[in-house]
Amino acid sequence: MKIAAAQLTCAPADIPANVRTMVGQAARARALGAELIVFPELALTGYELEAIGKNPDLLTRHDDPRLDALRTSGIATVVNGAAPTDGPRPAIETFVYGPGGELITTYRKQHLFEHEREVFAAGRDGRFTYGGLRFALATCYDNHFVALTSRCAADGCDVHLASSLYGTGDGVRERASVYPGIARSAGLYVVLANHVGAAGLWTGCGGAALWAPDGRTLAEADARTPMVVIADVGGASSV
Repeated sequence: MKIAAAQLTCAPADIPANVRTMVGQAARARALGAELIVFPELALTGYELEAIGKNPDLLTRHDDPRLDALRTSGIATVVNGAAPTDGPRPAIETFVYGPGGELITTYRKQHLFEHEREVFAAGRDGRFTYGGLRFALATCYDNHFVALTSRCAADGCDVHLASSLYGTGDGVRERASVYPGIARSAGLYVVLANHVGAAGLWTGCGGAALWAPDGRTLAEADARTPMVVIADVGGASSV
C-alpha cells in the first residue's frame, strides 16, 4: 500500500480554507497512487488554541458538512481537529475516513502537552484495519510515551500514524529521533504528518516522513514547502 504524509501551512481558525488545502493534497496523493493520506495535528483549524477555546464553531464532529469535500476525495484520510465531547472540554480528535467517506474510526489525543491541558480533555487508543494492514493512531506528544507505542505493536499493528506539530529549534531534533526510534523499537512502519511554517505560536519544521520498521527513512519532505511524501513497502517518492 502507498501511504502519503502531508505537511501544510494552515490558515488560522479557517476550517473551509484548510479543508480546501487538504483536498488538493489528497487529490495529488491519489493521482500518484496513494491509498491513504495522513494530515497534521489540528489541521482543520491550525494550532490555534486560544481561538478554539473561545469559538465553538471551530469544533467539528465526524459528520460535519464542512468536511464533505475531504470525505469524498476518493482516498482514505486521517484528519485531525478539535471535537466536542460529553464533558466541558473538547478533544484533539482524529477522524479516519474510507475512500467513500465512511467513518472507519476515531482517536483522541491521550497525552496533552503543557498549555493544551487548559483547553482539551484527554482521550483514548484508536486502531483500524484497511487494505490488509492494521493501523495505530497517535497525536504528537503521545509519541513520546513508550507505553503507548508498545501497545501498538502488542495489538498486532503494522503501521503507526502520527498527526503532529513539531516546530523549529528543539522540535527538529525531537522529530528526527522520536519517529525512527518508534519504528525500530516497535517494529512498525511509521508515518509522520507535520506543519510547515506558521502554526499558532510555533513555526512548523516540516519534515513529514515515513520510516521502515528498521528505522530507515523511506520518504521525507523538506523544511519549507507544503507538500506530500509517499512511500510504499520497498520504495518511495516525494511530490
